[in-house]
Formats: sequence, C-alpha cells, structure tokens
Amino acid sequence: MKNDIVSLVRDTLVEAGSTFRADKKAAYRAAIEKEQNDQAKWVLQTVLDNAEAAEQNRSPLCDDSGIPHLLLEVGPDCAVTGRMLDDIREGVRQGLRKLPGRPMGIMGDDSHRIDQSGGLNPDSAGVEPAPILLRRCEENVIRLHILMFGGGPAIRAKTYRVFHKHNTQVVLDEIVSWAKEGVAQLGCSPCTLAVGVGRSHFEATSMMLQAQVDGRYDVQSDMEQEITRRVNEANIGPLGLGGSTSVIATFMKVGPQRASGVRIVCVRPTCCFEPRIATVDLA
Repeated sequence: MKNDIVSLVRDTLVEAGSTFRADKKAAYRAAIEKEQNDQAKWVLQTVLDNAEAAEQNRSPLCDDSGIPHLLLEVGPDCAVTGRMLDDIREGVRQGLRKLPGRPMGIMGDDSHRIDQSGGLNPDSAGVEPAPILLRRCEENVIRLHILMFGGGPAIRAKTYRVFHKHNTQVVLDEIVSWAKEGVAQLGCSPCTLAVGVGRSHFEATSMMLQAQVDGRYDVQSDMEQEITRRVNEANIGPLGLGGSTSVIATFMKVGPQRASGVRIVCVRPTCCFEPRIATVDLA
C-alpha cells in the first residue's frame, strides 16, 4: 500500500502541474471564439497551445511551478493514519522532482526564511507543501486533490472583512472591486477568480481553496456569472492588453455564516494556468 500511495501522489502532482482539465480547455476555446480583440485572442490561443504542449511533454505549465496545496476527502468508513500522511508527503517530494518543480524552498531558521538569508534549497523537493485541509465526503473513499499555487496570485489576493449591510449585493460589489484591482495588477491573465466567504480568515481562505476543487467551468451559479461578467466589462483583458476576457470563470464557495455585521471574504485572482489541479483516490 505504501508504494502505491507514494507513486499515486507523485504522478498526480505531475498531472496537476502540467495539464488543463477538459472543461478548462473547452472554456478557453469558447473564449477564443468570442474574443474580438486580436491581441487578446492571440494571448488566449498561446496559453492554450502552451497547456497542450505541457500536457504532451509532462512539463510544467509555468516556470513558477507552484507550492503544493492538498485537500484530503475522507469517506464515512475510511481512516487516515499518520503513515498515510507520511506517504503523501513522500509522494509530493517525488512529484516535485519529477515535474520538475522549480527550487523555491528557503533554508534556515524562522528569521532566515523570512528574509531569505538562509539561501535557496537546490532540491526542488525542498518546497514544503501547505498544511493538508481535511473534509468529509459521502463516498467511501480517501480522495486527494493536489493544487499548485503560484506566487503572482498570492501577491494579488485579498482576505478581509466586508460589512454586508444585510445585502448580498454589497458583498458582491466588494468582490468585484477587489477582483478588478487584482486582475489589473496580476499580469498573467486571463484568470479564474477563486472566492471564499466564511466566518474567519482561515475559513474564508479554506473556502477559496475548496472553490477551486469543486468549481466547474461549464457550471456557473448566478453569483459566479455576475462576478465574471462585471470584471470582464472593465476591459482589462489578457495580460492587460484589453478585450472581453479578463476572467474565464469564477469559482465561489460560501461557508457557514454567523449573526454578525461582517463577512470575511477571500478573493484570489488565479493566473492563466490556475487552478492547476489533479485528483486521485488513495483508498
């Protein structure tokens, strides 16, 4: 079982870092067909061509090959052991070497890692994955989702409180405002907007990650469609060159809320290659 899990995780990480899902490819083709701006159309086609080449060669979609973020779903009669978590981490290490991941790990103590004085770990497996997010699922499986998070979207993301004034539209207006600012500064667009709404900063961010796991380009809620439409109306366009395709889609997940005057919202304008995601059943 150990070798099976390690190899499954390794190959899934490579898939996450090198491929577009079928629904994302279809969304890009639809955007290319609709786009009227020639420069924007060229960018969209180039991104899609790059994705198809990366998938064929099993090479990274981007030089910023990303930080592994893991979501583990556990069925009602399944159990996750410490040894399984160790095997998952080993699979991640092997996947980062096989992708190959870009060496991005900083060595040293807390202070050294903050100011980067500890030096760069030359091993691409020196990139530590983010803490694993766990959630229950109805199927009797242990299912792992691997997402590779790049640095640009993290720089342009925002997690903060919104005074909702008992009006959903107020929250949507703030999301659109943040998204327009982030997308305009991102550079590597068009993007997929990942949005989470929760009761705390941790919960809103975890909702944002889960939105990328659950989101579909071919299934969009009314709120997701509104956010996408309004940001695209800003005419930012791919790479900021103008056009109607600043955002391919919006993935939004709203968690439990409490009786309060605020909602905590996380908006991540993912880059043109994100969500970089792949999924595997481990048991």
